[in-house]
Amino acid sequence: MTIRLSDVYEQLVGPDVPVAFQGYDGSHAGPSDAVATIVIREPIALNYLATGLKGGIGLARAYVTGAIDVTGDLYSGLRALWTRVPSVSKAQAIAIFSKLGGLKLLKRPPLPPGEARLSGRTHSRQRDAAAIAHHYDVSNAFYELILGPSMAYTCAVYPTEVATLEQAQFEKHDLVARKLGLKSGMRLLDVGCGWGGMVMHAAREYGVKALGVTLSKQQATWAQEKIKSEGLEDLAEVRFMDYRDAAETDFDAISSIGLTEHIGRAQQASYFRSLYDKLKPGGRLLNHTITHPHGNFPPNERGGFITRYIFPDGELSGPGVLMSHIHDVGFEVRHSENLREHYAMTLRAWWANLKANWEAAVAEVGEQTARAWLLYLVGSQLGFETNGIELHQFLAVRLDDDADAHMPLRPNWGS
Repeated sequence: MTIRLSDVYEQLVGPDVPVAFQGYDGSHAGPSDAVATIVIREPIALNYLATGLKGGIGLARAYVTGAIDVTGDLYSGLRALWTRVPSVSKAQAIAIFSKLGGLKLLKRPPLPPGEARLSGRTHSRQRDAAAIAHHYDVSNAFYELILGPSMAYTCAVYPTEVATLEQAQFEKHDLVARKLGLKSGMRLLDVGCGWGGMVMHAAREYGVKALGVTLSKQQATWAQEKIKSEGLEDLAEVRFMDYRDAAETDFDAISSIGLTEHIGRAQQASYFRSLYDKLKPGGRLLNHTITHPHGNFPPNERGGFITRYIFPDGELSGPGVLMSHIHDVGFEVRHSENLREHYAMTLRAWWANLKANWEAAVAEVGEQTARAWLLYLVGSQLGFETNGIELHQFLAVRLDDDADAHMPLRPNWGS
């Protein structure tokens, strides 16, 4: 006895969800005015689902390959389904599995070529370089289509709800600069500098001599060319290198914007200690990082969609864990804030850019990679909106020998 795919869908999500369904078997479910329609185009989609339950990787593989599609508004469709988890019992699940094909579903289909396949010890220098290259060396042109002219691939700070992405990225860099107390003549180290946005902002807006380091060769090349085109060579520099290999010390300030996620939990203490050692007494550190809402969350979903397609070896920690590490290596944390809503707004702007430039993106990196990124950006927006993940900035200082923090009595960096 077989079962209609639409019947399975209704058992899993219930009858009232405003997302329709269409199966390759011709079955339909859901309202005619649905915000989106889930379409199972090929039988192989069931094999992906059955052989990849952990971390939603099977669903992601089916979507990336086009075996499953979503017509209409992907964001609205996913949001409507976000809290709808399968409520069937184990016995019902076994019955559905049997009626859909049983053991035939466990025949593993070909894996999409875009999945990360790293080797070696996790967070060794060689593997870290490979992980960064997988994520950031996709294509500078592809990132430009998503990120826009700022080429800033970290949470923006929206001064108003109607601010543009470019205005918000400028505000993010300027907020970091103000928190660090940057002034002309200072020296800044920006670790994990991306395409050099913070480095160029510090040089251009504050007259700071800024050094950025990144493990992405494509980022470093792009940044150096941009620095030259803006005439900032006397103040700004980006190097293709591991932050651990930067020999300079006695910096007035250090910014770490979106790097901690790549470090790994076991390396966090040594990471913050290395930054402490590179600062002069009275120098400030601004650490900007994605966080879990609770410290007891696991670091990531190994084998899940994010780690296989987007952030290989990425690991998140709770804000309290990170603050403890920062304090324990000698820093004094002076300020922290959660910018969770700002990251949701940033991600919406990024996937809107991707949709607007869809044909160019597909031409640049292929449809499977473009689909993986669309799913990642939309899903991440929902994660921030629902407090599944957060974004924290921590401002810390290396006290001088007299325990002077060289900080104002009250914050003077504004919003």
